[in-house]
Amino acid sequence: MAKFKGVDYYDIDTLLSEEERLTRDTVREFVDDQILPVIEEHTRNCTFPKNLVPKMAELGVFGANLPEEYGCAGMNNVSYGLIMQELERGDSGVRSFASVQGALVMYPIFAYGSEKQKKHWLPKLASGEKIGCFGLTEPDHGSDPGGMKTKAVKDGDHYVLNGAKMWITNGTIADISVVWAKLDGEVHGFLVEKDTPGFTAPEMKGKYSLRASVTSELVLQNVRIPAENILPNVKGLKGPLGCLTQARYGIAWGAIGSAMACYDASLNYALNRIQFDKPIASFQLVQEKLANMVTEITKGQLLVLQLGRLKDKGIMKFNQVSMAKRNNVDIALTIARVARDIHGANGITDEYPVIRHMLNLESVKTYEGTHDIHGLIIGQSITGIAAYA
Repeated sequence: MAKFKGVDYYDIDTLLSEEERLTRDTVREFVDDQILPVIEEHTRNCTFPKNLVPKMAELGVFGANLPEEYGCAGMNNVSYGLIMQELERGDSGVRSFASVQGALVMYPIFAYGSEKQKKHWLPKLASGEKIGCFGLTEPDHGSDPGGMKTKAVKDGDHYVLNGAKMWITNGTIADISVVWAKLDGEVHGFLVEKDTPGFTAPEMKGKYSLRASVTSELVLQNVRIPAENILPNVKGLKGPLGCLTQARYGIAWGAIGSAMACYDASLNYALNRIQFDKPIASFQLVQEKLANMVTEITKGQLLVLQLGRLKDKGIMKFNQVSMAKRNNVDIALTIARVARDIHGANGITDEYPVIRHMLNLESVKTYEGTHDIHGLIIGQSITGIAAYA
């Protein structure tokens, strides 16, 4: 398999530091050597390549932008974004695993947890010794998390949780779940360990998207956890929404990776596919498709790079993340669909990566805030009017 050389029409590499390029290239090589040779088989079998978790941990990809004092890599946010880009070039499911582990489990423990919780969990999660999941979405409440029905009740030195969560990445294989529930009408985060009586995490089957990812339900029936398992430093929806901002940032970068994979496959295919005695890359219609692809990728690259610089300065706004997630996933899905078209009938086979990316991106467009909800977030930021309230 030929090594991926990257897509850089605007010399964006010159805007990256040596450390940022080294981080990206290291993960790029890992994707080429470790993920791409096995991902189609896992997609066929609906299995997650769990054996890659320790190897990913060695690269420092879990919570890569969190402090070194907790066993994390302490990278800047641009480096973290580049990691997400390359992992999703391999597969959205692999990037989702890393996103959940870092942005949705490690981040809330770091941002909202006690020092004891941080010291106990973060090194274990960073090393891949423990796997985590994030329980917010419910069967009846996706875009409206404030309507959640999961409840927590204080009972002496414990909390008792009842409710259900849906579409939870990593749920079945997770050692620790960050579960959001209403306590006295206010949203709080709780750490629920696997094998706690009353807690189950059945895997969801029948997916045509993210097939190489574990997606689960979380069922809580009188789940009794110690009072010290509450995240003490946050209450209200700003807790889970703050986590989603971190995850959406990574998704915005990751979508560019999927788009790159589809563009690269299409360019190579067009140069080698002979029709009417010449490569289809010589036809105007195909060239226009390739030109549109590389243009949208370049725009998306610049969007997330500036977003990362703003995040590193501590001035990034959540509505800016919404724009990047919304735009980059949308253009990636369009690119995947056009790539399928360029590949003709071959585009529906797993000999090429485009149909896998296309199907995966259908989920990525929905989770962590749908395309339409992010449009409303942007709309509120520019008009001052909340259209969904």
